[in-house]
Amino acid sequence: MVPRNAVNLTDGLDGLAIVPTIMVAGAFALFAYVTGNVNFAGYLNIPYIAMTSELVVVCTAIVGAGLGFLWFNTYPAQVFMGDVGSLALGAALGVIAVLVRQELVLFIMGGVFVMETVSVILQVGSYKMRGQRIFRMAPIHHHYELKGRPEPRVIVRFWIISFILVLIGLATLKLR
Repeated sequence: MVPRNAVNLTDGLDGLAIVPTIMVAGAFALFAYVTGNVNFAGYLNIPYIAMTSELVVVCTAIVGAGLGFLWFNTYPAQVFMGDVGSLALGAALGVIAVLVRQELVLFIMGGVFVMETVSVILQVGSYKMRGQRIFRMAPIHHHYELKGRPEPRVIVRFWIISFILVLIGLATLKLR
């Protein structure tokens, strides 16, 4: 339940949620392929799970649809994802992570989603307990906007963070 709402919280700026979703889905396509291949699973010392290589189709469909959506969702957006899209994409990532038994890797690769969710939790908790806000506005991407950073700069920097986290997640394939 958490991943689907995390993507929803991240979907506050044009293109901010879809690019990390594309990157995580692309990485999970690789995870699904190696998990469903007995030779690669044995070599990488990960559990072999029959038929998970079929999830590659689902993951690459998310990547393809996400790239097509990004064409119209970059700043300034002409099309918006909305709750239905963000909740569905988050749920899909969560289900794929469970099916390939890489829940912790989702936590790492989806670090932007985690950061956005934690910022909301901290903001609400701080306001309820102390009556003070930690950030100017939550989720944290709005905090940076209110500090004067242009929207495209915030978006691209979050994309860079997401890219680095996905690379770290992929590195866990051989760190076992």
